[in-house]
Formats: sequence, structure tokens, C-alpha cells
Amino acid sequence: MSWAAPYILKLQQGQTVSFRPKGHSMRPYIQSGQLVTVQPFAKGQAPEVSDIVLTRVRGADYLHFVQARRDNQVLIANAHGHQNGWTSLERVYGKVVAIQA
Repeated sequence: MSWAAPYILKLQQGQTVSFRPKGHSMRPYIQSGQLVTVQPFAKGQAPEVSDIVLTRVRGADYLHFVQARRDNQVLIANAHGHQNGWTSLERVYGKVVAIQA
């Protein structure tokens, strides 16, 4: 089970979640251990370029930026420009709506 599995499950059930991700891939936007709140997308709503989303790319879960969109896919990347790859909109589970210390 991945670190994000319990949050993804709740997002798929329509619940908003809060957690403290670890790591430095989203600095300076999100510091390691900061409290983030992620909200599921409403029906018909889709992620936009520059949204920070909880997503799965090639079996790994990320809290990273949407860098680009095409058809029913988004390109996921961290704050330092590293691209994780393209993933389907079905694997984008929610959008960061708040970041707290």
C-alpha cells in the first residue's frame, strides 16, 4: 500500500482530506511536513495547468503540479521541473486547496 492510498480512497468517496507530506520535491510551495488539504474534483471538473494535485503516475503517488494537459491526460511534474510523466484524468484524485504551517 502506498503512502497516499488512504487519502485516495477518501477522495474517491467524495471526502476532503488533510495530511502532512514528507519530502522536498515541492519546495518552496510546500515544505516537508506542512499540513495540506486536498479536495476531490466535482463532477465535470478537471485539473488545470499549475494545480497541485494528488495523483498516480506509473504506479507511484505524487503531490505535484499539473504541468500540461492533452485530451484526457495531464503531465505531472515537481516544483523543480522534473517530469514524472503523463497520466489519465482518472488517476488525478484531488486538488490542493490549502497549505498551512
